[in-house]
Amino acid sequence: MLAIVWCWMMFCSLSSGPLVSGVGVWFVFCVVVMMLCLVPVGAGWCLLMRNGTPRQTTHATTSNLNHHNQDTPTMPFSKKRKLPPPKEADDGDDINQVQQQTEKPDEPSDNNDDDEQQPEDSNQEEHPNENDDDPPPPPVSQTTPTQPQPHNPYDDIRRIIVRNDNKRESLIRLIGLKSLFAKQLPKMPKEYIARLVFDRRHTSLALLDPRRKFTDDEIIGGICYRAYPEMRFAEIAFCAVSASQQVKGYGTKLMNLLKMHAVKEGIEYMITYADNYAIGYFKKQGFTKAVQMPKARYQGLIKDYDGGTIMECYIHPTIDYTRIPEMVQAQREFILQRITQTTAKSNKIIYPPLPCDFSTRYEESNNKPSSSKYFSEASRALSIPGVKEAGWTLSDLITSTGGTKDSDQKKDLLKKELLSLVQKVQEKHFSWCFRDPVDTSEVTDYLETIKDPIDLRTIEKRVRKGDHYKSKHQLYADMMKMVNNCKIYNGEGSNYYDCAVELEKYLSTLFPLRMEGVNGGVE
Repeated sequence: MLAIVWCWMMFCSLSSGPLVSGVGVWFVFCVVVMMLCLVPVGAGWCLLMRNGTPRQTTHATTSNLNHHNQDTPTMPFSKKRKLPPPKEADDGDDINQVQQQTEKPDEPSDNNDDDEQQPEDSNQEEHPNENDDDPPPPPVSQTTPTQPQPHNPYDDIRRIIVRNDNKRESLIRLIGLKSLFAKQLPKMPKEYIARLVFDRRHTSLALLDPRRKFTDDEIIGGICYRAYPEMRFAEIAFCAVSASQQVKGYGTKLMNLLKMHAVKEGIEYMITYADNYAIGYFKKQGFTKAVQMPKARYQGLIKDYDGGTIMECYIHPTIDYTRIPEMVQAQREFILQRITQTTAKSNKIIYPPLPCDFSTRYEESNNKPSSSKYFSEASRALSIPGVKEAGWTLSDLITSTGGTKDSDQKKDLLKKELLSLVQKVQEKHFSWCFRDPVDTSEVTDYLETIKDPIDLRTIEKRVRKGDHYKSKHQLYADMMKMVNNCKIYNGEGSNYYDCAVELEKYLSTLFPLRMEGVNGGVE
């Protein structure tokens, strides 16, 4: 620019007179002086703008991070106190807390303290116990250390939940499971196994061998099941352990891991059809043949297998099935502790040894005939000094000697025999009129003639109850009462009367030695 001004000045001096030339020289001189003065000012302004830009950018970024739309308040010039640098938000810090610490304006102070005392007050608020002798209390978030739990052996087992999600790793392991099930379940069709294992509605739990990754031998054992979340149960389709890994506890661990996974899915029951070789295994895992789940929940959803026994297991939502041995050990220790507490006094008493003639004295003092040998043995044990003081009773001793067990076996055997007789009667065609009670709303005068009605349904309920019939003679008596009631109310020649006659003849074949006892009074 100086070159342009100089050229213009020379042009004016050559083309004009002395007046114009003098004015042009003074004009150029003024312009040069102004430019020499403005250059340092412009350079300082550029340097100031350059140093101030990053602070404005950083502040804008912090404001955007904290969602603050207002301008950051500045301290008055009368305040000599400096603001602390804004705290950067870590991964675990709350953004709202950072915003309160960095952008919260200073509140006006009510007291008239000097400016030099304000930092001291703020330090005392941050460290209230700095000058005290007692140590500062622990923070609120600090928790009391708990005893570490013992090592769970299930943590060392490598397992995986596999589904057909079209991933290469999942398909390789599903093929390994299919090969395992086909090898260990030879009676099951291979096509059927492949169809269920690769079905997207089925899920498989597999135990893996870390030394043989992505091979057929990687699968130690597996269970394939299908869950029904709406009905809160799951059906186990296949369960097998490799032949080389059996008798090592993998079957129990596999089932316990499946139960823990079922709790997470909200499954309440597990149901399966077990063959004769697998019933023992499922019984050990908590399965039972008595299905308690309502039939309406699984009927029509699961497939019936010929020759299989349906079994069910209830999944308790609060039991840790991977720590069953520890739980049983804790219960055993608790029971032993309670026994020790109750028998602490009796254990400290020492009784003299029994005399040599103890049995003779006992027999002489108890000449009454006992009802059973178990009762006499229990009475003899109870007469030993210290047994009654320890809390034993006669019923406890009879139970421990096996008397109750034998009586229960006799009751069960009689119950089975009586149920078999009732079912044989119900299967006959002439028993149709005796199967249900008489409807007294239709036959209004029936109770006026028959004072003690009886039918086959009532008899079956009494047998299943187990306490009504003490012998076959009582069952035969109720059967004959049912026949006589039919003959009394219905005259000869009616269909009911003929059915009663046929039933009486059939009962004589079922109870050949009971007719004389009922008719003649001899058992």
